[in-house]
Amino acid sequence: MVIVDLRHISFRLLEVFMSVVKTGSISETARRLHLTQPTVSLQIKRLQEAVAEPLMVMQHQKMHVTEAGLELYKTCQQVFGHFEDYQDFLSELNGGERGRCKIAMVNTAQYILPKLLGPYSNLHPHVELPLEIGNRAEVLNRFERGEDDIYVFSHPPSLEHAQAARFLHNPLEFIVPVNHPLAQVESVKLSDLMQYRFLLRENGSATRMLFESELQSRGLVLSASVQMASNEAIRVAVSSGMGIAVLSRHVLAKDDASFKVLTVTDTHLASHWYFVMRTDRHISHAARNFLKFAQQHLEQYLDSQWVRNELDNLQLN
Repeated sequence: MVIVDLRHISFRLLEVFMSVVKTGSISETARRLHLTQPTVSLQIKRLQEAVAEPLMVMQHQKMHVTEAGLELYKTCQQVFGHFEDYQDFLSELNGGERGRCKIAMVNTAQYILPKLLGPYSNLHPHVELPLEIGNRAEVLNRFERGEDDIYVFSHPPSLEHAQAARFLHNPLEFIVPVNHPLAQVESVKLSDLMQYRFLLRENGSATRMLFESELQSRGLVLSASVQMASNEAIRVAVSSGMGIAVLSRHVLAKDDASFKVLTVTDTHLASHWYFVMRTDRHISHAARNFLKFAQQHLEQYLDSQWVRNELDNLQLN
């Protein structure tokens, strides 16, 4: 069995060979590729030695392709065709039309980000969008390990090796069951709520941290509380009469009549949503392209009254 010595076959050798086959002329190949005729002849000789078969013969002052040469030419067409496809792939990858955009977000962001991801995905169907959703501690761990391109927080972590930009205002609302004693009250103060059982997210949750900080600054103490694992569980539990809660407005459906939003006159709790990127990790072209898309379309796909578009602060080029 004849074994081709691939170590001595380069793309340049194959390029010269293909040109000689196309033109039928060593001199014309030399002119097109800016080589000397002896160099072209030497390249063809080296290629023939590598495959251990004659690839071309001279007949009537013209080069003719042998059977082995013709099969190699067909193989070259396939190989170079695949590399042309790869070149197109790289162009799309560099332009953000292909590739992967890995995003990790805290739980509450899942009510927001799909409104951007859906339209983006429709425009860029070849971009993979793997999402990781977890509580703040879980997403912080991913951030510390640099596992993703983009992170979404309402309270960004240390930015020593990262950059962050606000994109959405995040007001918090106090909600009670529809049959709660406060449901029919026009307005209340924060201290009026302390006697009731609060349903809270886990320790470390940004919403809980903001709420507890407000209580501490006011010298207020909850009489009772129950910890729950998700915003949805809290919303359902409030609707069922289990207690009252403070949740992001973006978690609450506008037409949901299973709870009542209170008007608390002496406190206005709010944070902002941030896109965060690590500066000491490679960020994919697709991720940068998504952030550029978000920068241009926040007002179109998110509730414009809450949009705070500061994405021009990110270094996306």
